[in-house]
Amino acid sequence: MKKIVLLLSSALLALVGVGQTINRQIDYWITSPDRSNTLTRQQTALTFSKQQTGDPVIRVNEKETYQEMDGFGFTLTGGSATLINQLPARTKDSVLKELFLAKDGIGISYLRLSIGASDLSDHVFTYDDMPAGETDTLLQHFTIKEEEKDLIPVLKKILKLNPRIKILGSPWTAPAWMKSNRSFIGGSLLPQYYPVYAQYFVKYIRAMKKAGITIDAITIQNEPLHPGNNPSMLMLAPDQANFIKGHLGPAFSKAGIKTKIILYDHNCDKPEYPISILEDKEAYKYVDGSAFHLYGGTIDALSKVHDRFPEKRLYFTEQWSDGKGSFANELTGNTARLIVGASRNWSRNVLQWNLAADAQWKPHTDKGGCSQCLGAITIDNNTITRNSSYYVIGHASRFVPAGSVRLGSSFPGKLHNVAFRTPSGKVVLIVVNSGQSDQHFQLAYGENYAGASLKPGEVATYVW
Repeated sequence: MKKIVLLLSSALLALVGVGQTINRQIDYWITSPDRSNTLTRQQTALTFSKQQTGDPVIRVNEKETYQEMDGFGFTLTGGSATLINQLPARTKDSVLKELFLAKDGIGISYLRLSIGASDLSDHVFTYDDMPAGETDTLLQHFTIKEEEKDLIPVLKKILKLNPRIKILGSPWTAPAWMKSNRSFIGGSLLPQYYPVYAQYFVKYIRAMKKAGITIDAITIQNEPLHPGNNPSMLMLAPDQANFIKGHLGPAFSKAGIKTKIILYDHNCDKPEYPISILEDKEAYKYVDGSAFHLYGGTIDALSKVHDRFPEKRLYFTEQWSDGKGSFANELTGNTARLIVGASRNWSRNVLQWNLAADAQWKPHTDKGGCSQCLGAITIDNNTITRNSSYYVIGHASRFVPAGSVRLGSSFPGKLHNVAFRTPSGKVVLIVVNSGQSDQHFQLAYGENYAGASLKPGEVATYVW
């Protein structure tokens, strides 16, 4: 018995790397700016040893833990759903398996939906549109029938593949009859319609639930400081605070709705927007956290909000890929800024923008819709092309499932990186060589070291 105990103790020491070499190989996958590797598993695994080479070291510290992750993914825009749903049945099933199962592809684990149309829908609509001059304060005309064409059928297929996927809903506008300018573009929600709009959210969550789709969270307004999109709506921070504390929060509470309420959903240049709402004690109690995009400001804005309200969660909900941009720049830059940057600044998820577009970056709305938003995949008839954001997200989503916890890791030079421990106990390290030259470095875990190298702009995921 004593001998067995000693053997077990030695095995445990080897596992955690205390005084012995870890008895594990490091498998790794690389994507290269020239596409010579595209999330390609490398044939020769790395191995740990005691040898230190003097190269820069990325040290993973399993005792230094941060936020639990909810997942990685995209927005399933109305246009994305239409393109996917129009594919032949066999192609559609193959594409969805590749996108939503890790063993078959990249294992997307988090989706954002537009509540009504976004600018990447083929036309503008809400769930309660009325003829000019008419209102519907009892929401008797509320319907999600428009979503039954493409979005809901695609979502049902996705949920069969991954029943645990988290889904976030975000509106681009309230119904036009509720707004100050009676238009889908711009204008503000009129205060007399605050209670009606709160019930609009309640009806949406219940209608989606009846369709078999659980909405885990909602943001109150996509890009509330950008009223020029089609559709769009201006919602200043004091208005959002009043809407939450006086109407939306109480409406959810009364209806027994557990869907999380998330603030802001806009750029990193205005962290004071969510901070000012969280400083309101009445609004604070209804709020789960704050969401950010990165078309302005710097990603450390998330940490500014975390430092003020560490008990509230943070989310990264949108960053586009430019259809006229280069694969190399999008791959390196978005992996460094988003996968590494947002995660290291407390975000529980990382979402790039559009899941799918056609070869002309359509569909999108007229007069204000994004006309060069590249999808994670391009669907050109039945031909599927995988673009930069497919690999940016895939380097995380395939290996870092929901429930993983971010670990501490050192940050030498241009080697942007972030580390996680998965629920199964694996360590995952994502590294970007943001420099202009080859980088030789070592991965350190406990007292053990492994040599690695990346060419300029390459992204790698290491798993042990």
